[in-house]
Amino acid sequence: MSNLEIEALKLSIQVAFAAVGFSLPLAVLVAWLLARKQFAGKSLIDGLVHLPLILPPVVVGYVLLVGLGRNGIVGGFLNDVFGITLAFTWKGAAVAAAVMAFPLMVRAIRLSLESVDHGLEQAARTLGASPLHVFATVTLPLASPGILTGAILGFARSLGEFGATITFVSNIPGETRTLPIALYTLTQIPGGEAGAFRLVVISVVVAFAALLASELMARRLKVKLGG
Repeated sequence: MSNLEIEALKLSIQVAFAAVGFSLPLAVLVAWLLARKQFAGKSLIDGLVHLPLILPPVVVGYVLLVGLGRNGIVGGFLNDVFGITLAFTWKGAAVAAAVMAFPLMVRAIRLSLESVDHGLEQAARTLGASPLHVFATVTLPLASPGILTGAILGFARSLGEFGATITFVSNIPGETRTLPIALYTLTQIPGGEAGAFRLVVISVVVAFAALLASELMARRLKVKLGG
């Protein structure tokens, strides 16, 4: 593997871990709200959560650039107050990947939460457990296979993110050039076909390994919880 390929692989894994770590707690919260609560505007929230699935990724990237760029409302605030810059940095790539992976995580976790036996939660409440204690000791463990599946789906989606990322953080070697962007770069270079093919193989292997790991770990958790 060339330095470009190794660098892109390392950066993609770093971005994917950051994206999932950043968005997973919020995905659990949103999935719980959508699965268990009835409130005004629920359909609107549901639609907004799933919007990145149907919008062109370039549109998502442009919205992020406008909002989180240095001249954007949120981006300007982060830069002026905390000195945090997201546009054209690997952190911005993680944000773009998190936004695109968020609907997949919420969907998987919501389905898992909806399948949790409410009778077990009710039994814990009748024994005097607080709602937060029931959520932490009953709901979350029972929904853990779905949470794990959502996290790994989000990880795999983050590895393959391209459109929103290149629009928001561009193609900067060593900073934002992830696997898909490196692949795009090699297809534009004469003689880059061999490197592009290796990146395709690497992407397929990593994504397949993530999905396989998700399936195996979810099965083990189900067996453990069933026991």
